[in-house]
Amino acid sequence: MSSAAQAESLTEALARAYVKNPAIASAVVSVKMASEDIVMRKAGLRPQIGLSATSQYSFTMTNGTTTDGGSTTLNVSYNQRLFDNLQTTAQIDQARAFADAAKYGLRNTEQNVLLSAATAYMDVVQDTNLASLRADNVKFLRAQVDNARSRLSVGEGTKIDVAQAEARLAQAVASYKSAVNSLRTSQAAYVRWIGAKPSGLNEDFRFGHIMPKSIDSALQSARRNHPAILTARAQVEAARYGTDAALRAFGPTLDLIGSICAIDCLGGGATPNATQGSIRLTLSVPIYQGGRLGAAARKANLGHIKSEIDAQVAANQVEESVISAWSGLQSSIAAIESAQAAVRSGQIALDGVIEERNVGQRTTLDVLNARAELTSAKEALYTAKRNRVVAAFSLISATGRLDAASLNLPVQLQSSDGYRARIEDVWAELRE
Repeated sequence: MSSAAQAESLTEALARAYVKNPAIASAVVSVKMASEDIVMRKAGLRPQIGLSATSQYSFTMTNGTTTDGGSTTLNVSYNQRLFDNLQTTAQIDQARAFADAAKYGLRNTEQNVLLSAATAYMDVVQDTNLASLRADNVKFLRAQVDNARSRLSVGEGTKIDVAQAEARLAQAVASYKSAVNSLRTSQAAYVRWIGAKPSGLNEDFRFGHIMPKSIDSALQSARRNHPAILTARAQVEAARYGTDAALRAFGPTLDLIGSICAIDCLGGGATPNATQGSIRLTLSVPIYQGGRLGAAARKANLGHIKSEIDAQVAANQVEESVISAWSGLQSSIAAIESAQAAVRSGQIALDGVIEERNVGQRTTLDVLNARAELTSAKEALYTAKRNRVVAAFSLISATGRLDAASLNLPVQLQSSDGYRARIEDVWAELRE
């Protein structure tokens, strides 16, 4: 039902998912793109230099006489924004806030990938156990069918016993096929999130100090560390700077503009070596822009209000996730204890019923019912164990600490902090 070169622990699977899953790589690129926006905004305060060359030929025909001429000019232009009412400064701060939001978005993506990988891992473990259990159940029921037929042939059983055993066998075969199909689906999800076929899996994992001791500590950690909350806060900052930039657009701008002509500046080729230049200051004050500036300011302010509301929504969702995960973990722990007790008692009951059936004190139906109860108890135990591990990972994710560093995964951490620091003050147009 599964194959690979070697067994893979949950830690190794999470490390593989962290390195191989494209969602994390995509989020890293998004952070780098957001960092480039900072450079683009800073360019608004830097000089703009351009070079232009023009070559033309013209002719005139008058009364059969043709007069022609040509000229080639070379111009260098310079434009420097000296003052824009600090609008560009606000836009730079907004770009930095958006870059922070992208960075926290990377952390959120990392959490989602690791949680999905852990869930896929435990689903394969659970479905493998269920398929194996149901395969054993099919073998057991086939033996019961053979036993019922043998007892009937010697006059110790009835056709009803045979029919009941055959009916239970048919149900068990269908249940086994369903488990195999579920396992195939889980294996496909495993390959999607982890990037390899599963083999030799187990649910052993040491959470260590990252597991919260109480629901209060979990909530405090979530408010402080959860990337969804941090992302929302960064977006609030970005919206605030956006409002500031929109309001500052009402102010004046002052530009320094210069130009130099180096070749044939006077035209006609009369003085090709003449050089001509100019420099000027331009002050621009918006008086009326058709209502565009006012609409932009109102829209930015509404965006700021919306970001505040979205931040509260994100905080509420995270708090709900913490409480839900904590409750799920406690429930799964209780379910494991209950299922373990049910399995122990169910095995004792089955063994006793079989012995009593062999001496004629119980029927085949009693054996079938006892086996069904034991199988249900074992299935509940496998499910509860899976739910406990998934709930633990969900709780850690809800507290904002489900990341490669906190889990001590044997990987090189992926971050774009160095990229942002390296390019934020780059003036060059091209770089490697």
